[in-house]
Amino acid sequence: MKRSEFNFGVCHKAIYILVLVALILMSFVSSPGATGAQDQSLRSLTPLELAIEKQKRRLGSTEVEERRDALMRLGGLHRAEASRVALPALADPSPMVRATAAYALSALPAEESVPALVPLLNDKDEFLRQQVCYALGAARSRAGVAPLIERLTMDQFDSVRAAAVVALGQIGDESAVVALAEVLSLRSSAPAAGKKRKSEKNEFILRAAAKSLGEIRSRAGVPVLIEALSNEATAGDVRREAARALGLIGDPAALPALRAAAAEGDAHLSQTASEALRRIAANSLKSS
Repeated sequence: MKRSEFNFGVCHKAIYILVLVALILMSFVSSPGATGAQDQSLRSLTPLELAIEKQKRRLGSTEVEERRDALMRLGGLHRAEASRVALPALADPSPMVRATAAYALSALPAEESVPALVPLLNDKDEFLRQQVCYALGAARSRAGVAPLIERLTMDQFDSVRAAAVVALGQIGDESAVVALAEVLSLRSSAPAAGKKRKSEKNEFILRAAAKSLGEIRSRAGVPVLIEALSNEATAGDVRREAARALGLIGDPAALPALRAAAAEGDAHLSQTASEALRRIAANSLKSS
């Protein structure tokens, strides 16, 4: 290469770098008033407000993972003001982001979160419906009971139905007892349109239904729990959960079934039934 060509190339690169630096500098000084006002505004924020503002800006990212992470961080702040920033993300194009937004609403009062969450129970994404069920359970509002019962009754996916059962137990409202009892019952029934309901086959859902009935603590759930406990064909985990639930409810009507279970050869079931018997006895002494 000739010396003159080399010098020309070096000069050309130097000019390019100088122009690039000039453009960068111009971007910083093009609107000093706006930048100064923005800096002043940020300096006036509290540390919590700064943290929320940072995640709010990240929600505008084109990257799904960044938006999802921003929502996780907003939810992790456990503050209502942070959860409100997450509300618009319930309409995000990504089902994963929408599901994370449902989680991020946990700090909102139920009167704000439940109306925003319920419409998402009809979303076509299975995982999102599941997460919304859990979010409604965490809200512990009676307003979530009817929509959750609808998911329990109508949804075709066990994952969503299981989440609805768990959520109904968390809410603890007695109006859910009939729906939960129908899930746990070994007998088929004839609900709407005269169609027989198939017996539930998913063991997790059966166990969760028994647990939720115990959490609600309504005596209306006692007959179906006794039925589940007394039937030796019922899965062991379900029978144990039924025994535990009967102990929580404390109805003396369950004593014969619990005594029979306590005498069985299944050590785990026997222990659980014995604990339930002691709980009922203790409650009887307190009330006498």
